[in-house]
This record gives sequence, C-alpha cells and structure tokens, in this order.
Amino acid sequence: MRHNKKFNHLGRTKSHRDALLANMTISLIMHKRIVTTLAKAKALRIYAEPLINRAKTDDTANRRVVFRYLQNKEAVTELFQNISQKIADRPGGYTRILKLGNRLGDNAKTCFIELVDYNENMLKTAKDAKKATRTRRSRKSAKAEEVAPAAETPAAEESAE
Repeated sequence: MRHNKKFNHLGRTKSHRDALLANMTISLIMHKRIVTTLAKAKALRIYAEPLINRAKTDDTANRRVVFRYLQNKEAVTELFQNISQKIADRPGGYTRILKLGNRLGDNAKTCFIELVDYNENMLKTAKDAKKATRTRRSRKSAKAEEVAPAAETPAAEESAE
C-alpha cells in the first residue's frame, strides 16, 4: 500500500528520480530557467526549494547538506554566493512555473520553471504596470493641455497675418 506517499514518482526508481531531480536542480541554479514537463517541474519545486532555502545562511553545515544532494561544486558556489543574496528577504516561493502548452511529439504539458528573482522581464512588467497607471491619470490633463495650445495657434496665425 502507498498510504501517505503523495509525491510524484515520475515512473522511475528512487535512485533514478534522485539523479534526475539533482541534475535538474543543478541546471536550474546554473541557468536560472529550464524548460521541462509540468510533472517534472512540480516535483523539482518540492526538491529544490528546501535546498535554496538552506542557502540563506552560509555556513559549512548548510553547504555540506546541499552538496550531499547536488554533488556539484559550481552549483553550490553559485547558490551560496549569488542566488542567496537575491533571495535573502524572500520568505519562500523561490521558483515560478509558467505553462507553455503541449509538446508536439507526445502531447505532454510543457512549462518552464525559473528562479523568481532572476526574471528581469517579469520584474520590468510589474514596474511598467505601475507606471502605466500613473500616466493614465495624467492623460486627461495632458489632453486638456494639448487642446488649449491647439486652439491658440490658429488665433496666433490670424493675428500674424
């Protein structure tokens, strides 16, 4: 019986699944975004976020715990030096899954999973949305200013003649 075993086994043995998730976590840390299937991305989120959370406190014990899972010095260094500084004030939710649609070959649901603080396009969009609301309020006054000078210009041309 599989009582209380709620994680996705992904059709693999434990050793195969651990190797898959470790390699995907290394790729996520090094490239900041990877394209994969939706099931693997959800399993990766469960696997990677506790490791990313360990990077908040940079000490030998946490480095050894993360290295035990990843077995990659470059990924551990990147995680503890660069990524930990960006996620220092975030209480959780270090990854984002965005769905892309179905794959042509086998119709599998695909998505990309990324580190939240590294998507510059998404961060710019949030800032632009705030700016757009500000400019929208001032559009009415800008239209009034455009209309007033336009009314004055024909009168100025007539007086010049």
